[in-house]
Amino acid sequence: MKAMLLSEYKQLEIVDMPEPDIGPRDLLVRVAACGICGSDIHGWDGSSGRRIPPLVMGHEAAGVVERIGSEVNRFAIGDRVTFDSTVSCGRCQFCVQGRINLCDNRQVLGVSCNEFRRHGAFAELVVVPENISYHLPQGLAFEHAALIEAVSIAVHAANRTPVTLGDTAVVVGSGMIGLLVVQTIRLAGCSQVIAVDLEDSKLEIARSLGASVTLNPKTCDVPAEVKKLTGGRGADVSLEVVGATVTVRTAIECTRKGGSITLVGNLAPNVELPLQAVVTRELNVLGSCASNGEYPQCIDLLNRGLIKVDPLITAQATLDEGPDWFARLYDGEAGAMKVILKPNA
Repeated sequence: MKAMLLSEYKQLEIVDMPEPDIGPRDLLVRVAACGICGSDIHGWDGSSGRRIPPLVMGHEAAGVVERIGSEVNRFAIGDRVTFDSTVSCGRCQFCVQGRINLCDNRQVLGVSCNEFRRHGAFAELVVVPENISYHLPQGLAFEHAALIEAVSIAVHAANRTPVTLGDTAVVVGSGMIGLLVVQTIRLAGCSQVIAVDLEDSKLEIARSLGASVTLNPKTCDVPAEVKKLTGGRGADVSLEVVGATVTVRTAIECTRKGGSITLVGNLAPNVELPLQAVVTRELNVLGSCASNGEYPQCIDLLNRGLIKVDPLITAQATLDEGPDWFARLYDGEAGAMKVILKPNA
């Protein structure tokens, strides 16, 4: 099979690899579409430490079942499917409790580190366990279904955030996940959603996807503007979708006393936290990791058009064009957001 291999950092090659073997509870999926994630870009240059070469990356994908293991009973050859990026064991204490994103034996598709190596979906074929796979409706395009993994992160973040109908939310960061969070936190019940970003082009998309107000820190004092919009109180909830000290501080400064901040972004491994503000204003600080079984909910929301992903897709390309797109995204190509590769095009 053809695959895009990270042979060394900043070096992607289109190679021929053996068709992967499947276990008794696995599916072999012919990949129709796979999105390039920001974490893949950070893996490409080695900065994340979680894409140790050689590796086939790619975890945002959808396709058609090519073959099934001997013990698979929920899927058949020809089924249209997508799958979680988190490979949970289903046996540990957290899995038994239904908290699969905290699985003690957690692996991730398209990731290699000191603990494991698992080839991903930048290839014609990929192996995925039955327990993380989901059927797709016939009318849902594969390129849209490939974004369900990203949608699930936003849905999980909204589910983690304590929202009361009519609340105001601030979303700090209007990149790919931030734009999905704008949509999911409104669906969760927030009547006013304030999007924050340094790029006006992203804020324009945020408005088109349901943001009530957009604020650019380059041109205004964001916490002051949020207070004006909330009668001097501040937002009920804030969601930080970057993962840097300055944006975490912005989220905290925008939130009212007794409010909640959900941390979704994890760009930096460590950030400074304004401890006195959190303590004296009795703020709730919540972490949100990946997703936790929300895939059926995400598929339904996407299929019914309640979450829109088409405005987020910059380009669709062949696997052969993948190395060039990685370089372009790494260089920060203006306006580029989500690129979908089609390994079997």
